[in-house]
Amino acid sequence: MFCTWCGVPEDEADHGSCRQRLALVDPPRFCRECARRMIVQVTPGGWTARCSRHGESSSSDSLEATS
Repeated sequence: MFCTWCGVPEDEADHGSCRQRLALVDPPRFCRECARRMIVQVTPGGWTARCSRHGESSSSDSLEATS
């Protein structure tokens, strides 16, 4: 798996600051499955991020995962 903020494999670096950024406001920039750069759209109501290979995720998906 890859860090969704910086795109580096999760086991190759400390991603504490990446997780903090993602938990606050910022949408993911890289696909967790393949580390491809995603197309991100931010709106007042949240964000969507789309990987050309693995589809779309959104801020509502992120909130459900943390509940």
